[in-house]
Amino acid sequence: MALGQSNPEKEPMLAQQDGDQQQAATVQKSNPAVDTDGSSPQGAPVRGRKQQQQQPLLHSALENLPPPNFVLSAAAIFSLLLGLFLVFAPPFFLDPPAPAHTVFSTVTETVTSLQTPTYIPDQSASMSSEQTFIAIKPDGVQRGLVGPIVSRFESRGFKLVAIKLVSPSKDHLETHYADLKEKPFFPGLVQYMLSGPICAMVWEGRDAVKTGRTILGATNPLASAPGTIRGDFAIDVGRNVCHGSDSVENAKKEIALWFKDEELISWKSAQFDWIYEKA
Repeated sequence: MALGQSNPEKEPMLAQQDGDQQQAATVQKSNPAVDTDGSSPQGAPVRGRKQQQQQPLLHSALENLPPPNFVLSAAAIFSLLLGLFLVFAPPFFLDPPAPAHTVFSTVTETVTSLQTPTYIPDQSASMSSEQTFIAIKPDGVQRGLVGPIVSRFESRGFKLVAIKLVSPSKDHLETHYADLKEKPFFPGLVQYMLSGPICAMVWEGRDAVKTGRTILGATNPLASAPGTIRGDFAIDVGRNVCHGSDSVENAKKEIALWFKDEELISWKSAQFDWIYEKA
């Protein structure tokens, strides 16, 4: 080939080199930190724009992480709390769940117990044999009130178990009124009870002690309601006609003091079923 003539085969290659040099010059002008060979001045490869934007976010997340000591402390506290729970937890947290049939049986029993009424036996029926001691004092005997007083108890429905007319001794009366021994009227009371015969009785029936006291009336006749024995037949407290036991315990003591066991008659009145609905 003669000098001064161009080679057609080398012309495309030279054109391509010129384009690469121009592109490198453009990149260098836009980013001075990048050399024409595509590397940074320090020799590190050039990162893309998206990677450069994510780099500050990564540094911020790493800076906000808690220090290792804090993480270890939190783990230790959690382990301690878990251990305390396992030691002091109620049994139902740790026990295995009950089988389904056991739970069903428990629920069934509970519902049945709520629907089935509990039977409470009638205790008042057994109290139809309660006994009380009633005494008509000398003034009542002298005034002929034995019949009317007996009639009051019979009409109410009580059963006469024992009755006798007696003249007790002083010692007997002092024993009977031993709870009043310190009262100033005690000597006069004993003399009054020694002044004549006494009609001693034992009456039997449901709530006999309390009802018997109601039939007699208040100790002071003036405070007794009309219809009671003292309200109808007495005026003065020192002549209040009759005596009645004030408790079941005292009734038992007084009956034992005034009567022997063989003097108490056990019998069933023909009116019993007409007086009591339940025996």
